[in-house]
Amino acid sequence: MLSHLLIKNYALIQHLAIEPSKALNIVTGETGAGKSIMLGALGLLIGKRADTKVLYDPAQKCIVEGTFDITAYNLKPFFEQYELDYADQTFLRREISPAGKSRAFINDTPVTLEIIRQLGAVLIDIHSQHDTLQLGANTYQLELLDAYAENLELRLTYRKHYKAYRKAKKSFEELRSNAAKIRQEADYHHFLFNELEEMELQDGEQDQLEGQVELVDNAEEIKTKLNGVLQILSRGEASVEDQLSTANNWLTQLTGISTNYQSLRDRLDSCFIELRDIQSELESEEEGVDFDPQEAEMARERLSSIFRLQKKHGVDSLDSLIEIREDLRKKVSTVENLDEELMMAEQAMQQAEKLMLMHADALSQSRLAVIDSFTEEITGLVRVLGMENASMKIDQQTVQATPSGTDEVNLLFSANKGMPHQNLRSTASGGEFSRLMFAVKYVMADKMALPTIIFDEIDTGISGEVALKMVKMMEQMSAGHQLMVITHLPQIASKGAKHYFVYKDHSAEKTISKMKVLDKQERVSEIAKMIGGDKPSASAMKSARELLKKD
Repeated sequence: MLSHLLIKNYALIQHLAIEPSKALNIVTGETGAGKSIMLGALGLLIGKRADTKVLYDPAQKCIVEGTFDITAYNLKPFFEQYELDYADQTFLRREISPAGKSRAFINDTPVTLEIIRQLGAVLIDIHSQHDTLQLGANTYQLELLDAYAENLELRLTYRKHYKAYRKAKKSFEELRSNAAKIRQEADYHHFLFNELEEMELQDGEQDQLEGQVELVDNAEEIKTKLNGVLQILSRGEASVEDQLSTANNWLTQLTGISTNYQSLRDRLDSCFIELRDIQSELESEEEGVDFDPQEAEMARERLSSIFRLQKKHGVDSLDSLIEIREDLRKKVSTVENLDEELMMAEQAMQQAEKLMLMHADALSQSRLAVIDSFTEEITGLVRVLGMENASMKIDQQTVQATPSGTDEVNLLFSANKGMPHQNLRSTASGGEFSRLMFAVKYVMADKMALPTIIFDEIDTGISGEVALKMVKMMEQMSAGHQLMVITHLPQIASKGAKHYFVYKDHSAEKTISKMKVLDKQERVSEIAKMIGGDKPSASAMKSARELLKKD
């Protein structure tokens, strides 16, 4: 529901602020006074494009702002989807700068034109030729039928299974399309995998082999130097061990003379023990150095094989080769299990399709069950609205599954007696189509939360009793929905919680379009003018009062 509208610097509107009634609002005024300008501003608010030509003052920016009560529309998911702050009282704003730059806001958060257009479509419905085309669209007709049948839960359930089927189908088709390529590559992957698998590569092996080759390559030098060290320490004449032994004996003798040498002898003993330990380890190392040409050649060959595989696969480490081997193992396994995977994916797709079609059938049956009552109710209403010989029927066909189900419906209409039912796009005139659209919205008003509906001269081509019946229907709709009706008929203008009058002010250098809420006496005068012209007679004034007094 639109609770406040602000228009600044738009076309002939310098500044306009209104607070429409939540029920029925009437808008009247002379032709060209600016009613269409207000509709243009509202269109701007809900995402239509504009340029600097709309600026009243080219030096100032244009602002159109609307406050909406969106409590009844279940729009929190929309706000979450676009990361917008949700509020029951939501603000939409459009700005057009003098440079032509357009900006859109929802609750003061900048948004794209498409986002405000999506939200605007839920909040404001301006009845126009666009809506006429919308009624002729098969998808919209399905939505009407679902709303009439109260199929929301059935439709949501079907949509969930439809998405599951599409996902399963996509997975199967992708796997099937890749199967040929996978099989073509299978032999090569097998070859690469077997080559790496036969190597039995182990973590850390390359470092170990390189260290082994390094030792073998330097075995003679290592053995020679270790033996030389042992010669110095213990094996040669005047070895370190012999000299330490002599020094130890002399210090032992000195301890008999003075105890002051005891600690020095003990320290020398420690050195002697450490020397013996080093000597033992050196002997073990020296004995372990064994130059084996065959073993060295085997290590070199294995390292050469590892380097060759690294170069072949474009890597520089053993870990990378092992990762490639495991990846190839998975690919080989995929090929080996491909037929089984294809079968399982196809079965999953078929099961998802079965569930989808089951719920599609439930949705279809619910639609079929209300087609007759829907068409009869709409037909009855358009006849009340002056199309006495009109009739409508719906042609239903079963089609391939779509996001809306497996039904395609086509609303067929005949405006005249004896004429065949035809597609809406080719059978109804503008006035007939408008009344049909009005009847549809009247019926839907009891079934769903409709946006603020703006009827722009929907009463064209009707008068008298039909106009009274139409306005009665408008009053009934406005009990639960906000309506704004632009009209030239006094019968319709006499109804409504608020009556707005649009006029041009020529007092300044530049004409300004203004709008004001009429009080009781002003309403009488305006309706009298609609009946009898600019200078209404006493009878016209009397008729105006009588219209305003009618329930």
